[in-house]
Amino acid sequence: MNQDPFYQESLSIPRTNALLRSVYNWMMLGLLVSALTAYFTVHSPTVMSLVYGNSIVLILLIVAELGMVFAISGGVKKMQASTASTMFLLFSFLNGLTLSAILLVYSPGAIAKTFLITSLTFGITSFYGYSTKKDLTSWGSFLFMGLIGIIIASVVNIFIRSSAMDLIISYIGVLIFVGLTAYDTQKIRRLGMEITPSAGEAYGRLSIIGALMLYLDFVNLFLMLLRIFGGGGRK
Repeated sequence: MNQDPFYQESLSIPRTNALLRSVYNWMMLGLLVSALTAYFTVHSPTVMSLVYGNSIVLILLIVAELGMVFAISGGVKKMQASTASTMFLLFSFLNGLTLSAILLVYSPGAIAKTFLITSLTFGITSFYGYSTKKDLTSWGSFLFMGLIGIIIASVVNIFIRSSAMDLIISYIGVLIFVGLTAYDTQKIRRLGMEITPSAGEAYGRLSIIGALMLYLDFVNLFLMLLRIFGGGGRK
């Protein structure tokens, strides 16, 4: 048997590509669910009143989203693939409800422009994560600490209300989520070298957790860029 590492890696490329296709398909489906949910929310006075008429409801939605992220990430090895996919789509729906707020704040032109910029940035960065020979594992702890930092800074800025700090947080956030996109893509690529579609439930669960990671990277990158290119955030 040929033990050459480059030969072995070439054999795993079809498996890796299959997993990434599955991950991207689920991620795009999740984004579509969120986008449609946000659109129909802002065009339904009843739903708008339900979501934004009571701050407790909005807080519960956010808590439910966080709970589902932890549930999918933590329980993915135990739950069935169908359960994981259902939870992912439900999370995308709930996130669409909360994301509908940007349609009230930003103009359609700003949202469309930022979505295009996000898509190009995400695509290029994800391709880098897939194709680079550089080991990005060391980025993990640095990116995680950066993520914690912008969360803390964002909470502090709720009280300070500094536009300058908001802009700084947004630029740093772009760097963090660009890095996470490359890091997560390489992580999924490596997992794809070790698993095949014949793995059944495990393969399906991995597709969902990968989709969730990239979905979160894309959405947060979009939100950070929207704060930069949104033209001040007012229609």
